[in-house]
Amino acid sequence: MNFDWIDRAASARAAGAGLSRRGFMKAAGAATGGLVLGFTLPGAHRFAHAAQARVYAPNAFLRVAPDNTVTVIVNRLEFGQGVHTSLPMLIAEELDADWSQMRGELAPAGDVYKDPAFGMQITGGSGSIARGFLQYREIGARARAMLVAAAAEQWKVEPGRCSTAKGMVLGPNGQKASYGALADAAMKQPVPATVVLKEPKAFRYIGKPMRRLDARAKSSGRQQFGIDFTPQNAVSVLVARPPVFGARVARFDAAAARAVKGVVEVLEVELDRGARGVAVFATGYWPAKQGRDALQAEWDASAVEKVDSARQLEAFRQLANAPGGSVARKADMAPLAGAARKISALYEFPYLAHAPMEPLNCVVDLQAEACTIWAGTQSQTVDQQVAASLLGLKPEQVMIHTMMAGGGFGRRAVLSSDWVGDAVRVARAWRAAGKSGPVKLVWSREDDIRGGYYRPSYVHRAELGIDGKGKIVAWDHKIVGQSIMAGTMFEQGMVKDGVDGSTVEGMGEPYAVPMNLRVEGVKQNVPVLWWRSVGSTHTAYVMETLIDEAAHIAGVDPVAYRKGLMSEKHARHRAALDLAVAKSGYGSRKLAKGRAWGVAVHESFGSVVAWVVEASVADGVPKLHRAVAGVHCNQPVNPLSIEAQIQGAALMGLGMTLPGAAITLKDGVVEQQNFSDYVVARHHEMPQVEVHIVPSNDPPTGIGEPGLPPLAPAFANAVFRLTGKRLRKLPFDLASA
Repeated sequence: MNFDWIDRAASARAAGAGLSRRGFMKAAGAATGGLVLGFTLPGAHRFAHAAQARVYAPNAFLRVAPDNTVTVIVNRLEFGQGVHTSLPMLIAEELDADWSQMRGELAPAGDVYKDPAFGMQITGGSGSIARGFLQYREIGARARAMLVAAAAEQWKVEPGRCSTAKGMVLGPNGQKASYGALADAAMKQPVPATVVLKEPKAFRYIGKPMRRLDARAKSSGRQQFGIDFTPQNAVSVLVARPPVFGARVARFDAAAARAVKGVVEVLEVELDRGARGVAVFATGYWPAKQGRDALQAEWDASAVEKVDSARQLEAFRQLANAPGGSVARKADMAPLAGAARKISALYEFPYLAHAPMEPLNCVVDLQAEACTIWAGTQSQTVDQQVAASLLGLKPEQVMIHTMMAGGGFGRRAVLSSDWVGDAVRVARAWRAAGKSGPVKLVWSREDDIRGGYYRPSYVHRAELGIDGKGKIVAWDHKIVGQSIMAGTMFEQGMVKDGVDGSTVEGMGEPYAVPMNLRVEGVKQNVPVLWWRSVGSTHTAYVMETLIDEAAHIAGVDPVAYRKGLMSEKHARHRAALDLAVAKSGYGSRKLAKGRAWGVAVHESFGSVVAWVVEASVADGVPKLHRAVAGVHCNQPVNPLSIEAQIQGAALMGLGMTLPGAAITLKDGVVEQQNFSDYVVARHHEMPQVEVHIVPSNDPPTGIGEPGLPPLAPAFANAVFRLTGKRLRKLPFDLASA
């Protein structure tokens, strides 16, 4: 998800000059002893509250044990993006630790672990490294200073005469002491108010390709994910959910379900969005599923809207072509009427499911005055607050253990906390029935694809005027679709004058074009949510295919045309594009027969990614063969993680184009249910992907999402060169283009 709407000035102050606002605390070590160090930055944006500045124990990000291992507490969710390695790299760099002794541990919910710029504990917006870069380095530097001070005190020398290397403090007279041996003494040293961080030229870890700390456990099957975790005496739960969003169970007969061996209880339960369903409790997942399959339930959907995709699409088209809408940007459209050439285009984008490999799951152990939750959540603060509200508890009475997760793409950060909230509601019903012990709620893949939150469906209408020299003189644009932020806690900061900033992000930049942009926000009974790269999932496609079309009309090379529309402030765009062009051989290498080039470049989450691709079309089916990325994310922390993220984003971007990559509804019911009918890209469809990073020492920007938006338009632009057809909707459909 994108958090660009945060007060940038305040965020900049927090990242740099605001050091004096940080509070520091040393907390007692674990039973094994050692140094524990951490700090919190009070909320530095306009939505922060005073309470968020309080410091709570353990308030720790770093633990040095007597055996010299260094455990870094990762305040984000690790769900494939690599923060379990990259954040420890930042501490190891400034700590001068031995990388072989570094460990990672996911942080529980806690005020101290809140995003230093955002005021809540959350993983999203490609911000883990961007917003943790200084924070984690400073923790490492302070810990190093305390270890040095402890050694100097023991050796009776000045700290300035000591140095550090690979987990050791070295004295001026040949003395040596491991960090583990010094940890307890270091705890007695004052936390330094200021530290001097390394210059980039001195980096040993940052910028170097580092193997992931969790790779061995994951590749060997030893890593425990949320779905693997089942406490002793826990019951497994599956919920029969209404087929239409917000509907309720009218009546049900639980006899057949109760007859299934292993089923221990069947209860009606409240659910997200005011719905009501039926929970089947059993001794394991399989009997719970069999019991749910046997359940005889009837549903009442009389009070809710039943969305139909065909009717919705037609309504969106009409709105796109109608006057009105909320104004996001104004420009003089008078030149449009007299333009030498015009482009008129209507774009259509479907709902998209997140479909992570690990389905949603959550364990809740509800006691009289406390609740413990185990979940692979992206939004611990929101989930903690929602759970507390549902149970009549204080947030501090709700303990959330963050579990390793197998993907999410935004689905694990729901502002209504639907999946964690439902698990709490189920646990509440279980306890109200006189039962005790933890409950483990699992969503099957069918549950999530049919009943989850989706990337909204959109229709874009564009009218471009191009003069006789190929210059775009007017661009009239309208977007129709649901707002992600309306009705949520982020509405105040994200929705202005009827325009949801997440809907229009990515429109216009980096091109100097006179754009008149309007938005028609619509309400539909379909839950919507950010999806990897949020608004740029559709805006980048529209921008980059239309710019490509304008270049074709102008008779100008598409790379040169793009660069001609970029101002001096877009040097990073030029650098990324130039790198992709150079590494791909575009313009200097002849392609194989039947192949064509496609180009696109886009900025999201502060990073720029340019794709140069090679594609072919055989029997009406487009095929992507090679994709070369030029990436400008400022200072790269772990190039291996960057490469992996760009590769994964390319796979999802490609998946958007494949027939069947759409969520459709008929009479309010989602028609897709699993990977058999909701298409995702498979191994055989993956092109050869090359990732090249523009060198930089500037503070890092996001990387988890920026690789996705420009992939699909680059592919579409290549298909045009092969077929002469402009693909105006996703997924691709050459037959109707």
